Amino acid sequence: MPEAAPEEPVMPAAPEPAASALPPPPSPAAYVPPPREAPSTSSPAGTEDASVGDLVKELSEQSSTLARQEMRLAQLELQEKAKRAGVAVGVFAAAGIAAFFGVAALLVAAVAVLDTTLVTWFSAAIVGVVLLVIAGVAALAGKKQIEQATPPVPEQAIGSVKRDVETVKSSAKH
Repeated sequence: MPEAAPEEPVMPAAPEPAASALPPPPSPAAYVPPPREAPSTSSPAGTEDASVGDLVKELSEQSSTLARQEMRLAQLELQEKAKRAGVAVGVFAAAGIAAFFGVAALLVAAVAVLDTTLVTWFSAAIVGVVLLVIAGVAALAGKKQIEQATPPVPEQAIGSVKRDVETVKSSAKH
């Protein structure tokens, strides 16, 4: 009888690593509230005439759902504005650091160049004026970034709430 080859032990497969990074939160522009249902004319129990208690219960449920959705929209919108404000602060900081070191080097060079043809104090004054113009341009660029981030108000959510109020008012008249 021929001898059978010994079987090699089978190692279990290593588990795949779980994803460690969470997906980024959606931007306010990507938020689409779920479609709103038209108010029902029948009671939740299915009868034709809804009792006042059933209507109040349904109103309470729909109002709390709407409030949660509006709060989520406001949260997303404020996160986006805070992100823009953070970018603006970073731009200001980078401009300040670059300006400091660039100014130090260029001041010495510019004054030295102008000193060959002009009086030293006048050379320094010309360089100072040019630096102030550059600082003004950088400040205007930073101001533009801040204006895009302010006011920190969830404008989309406020507009949505206003539309909801108008919808409720018009539904109540019918």
